[in-house]
Amino acid sequence: MRSRGLIRQIQASMSLLIESSDELGDLDQVLGDGDLGITISAGARAVIEALDAMPTDPEPVPSDVARTCARAFANANPSTMAALVAGGLLAGSKVWVGCEDVTAVEAEAFIRAAANSISHRGKSQVGDKTILDAMVPAVDSLADSLSANPQVATDSGLALAALDSAISSSAAVVVATRDLQSQRGRASWLQDRSIGLQDPGATAFLRALEAWRDAATGERGPRAAVVENL
Repeated sequence: MRSRGLIRQIQASMSLLIESSDELGDLDQVLGDGDLGITISAGARAVIEALDAMPTDPEPVPSDVARTCARAFANANPSTMAALVAGGLLAGSKVWVGCEDVTAVEAEAFIRAAANSISHRGKSQVGDKTILDAMVPAVDSLADSLSANPQVATDSGLALAALDSAISSSAAVVVATRDLQSQRGRASWLQDRSIGLQDPGATAFLRALEAWRDAATGERGPRAAVVENL
């Protein structure tokens, strides 16, 4: 996927992701600051607008597209999650330097770099009940798909199947976050009362993956791990 296609795909997926803002806000209301829905919707709208404003001649390269997304998301809302996501996008953009065509290989490297950035900046790891609990299983699943069949990088049908597998892996762990105690951020203040509640950040990443899939297929696929934190 070259830059023009990448921009269209990002904008379409961001438009779909905005639809999850109420759900994410509700989840975050009882396990965080309550502003995650606003952060996601404001950031997604800012990304769409920033990509519209990018010059088209010469055509931007994928790393420029990712940096534009990072700046837009960071500037849209002064929240911790916005800063972490923007930092992750910026880290991902660096692994795309010199890349002109984004395939599943580049996507795996991007998500891995983003997850490492979020882990470092947020001083968190898998099991702390954060967005990482959804990101790492997804990117590991994608890496496994590529290792099992390198044609995933060049065949769109195989790439979509790999994405479905990544979504399934992510969804399973998002559900499992209900059994974890939050270790980072405002949610950690709840201590053992955070057990039984689904992590909003992990859910947000899952919804982003589902939005990416739906934008790619032009159809609404199943939404996993739907729950209300009560």
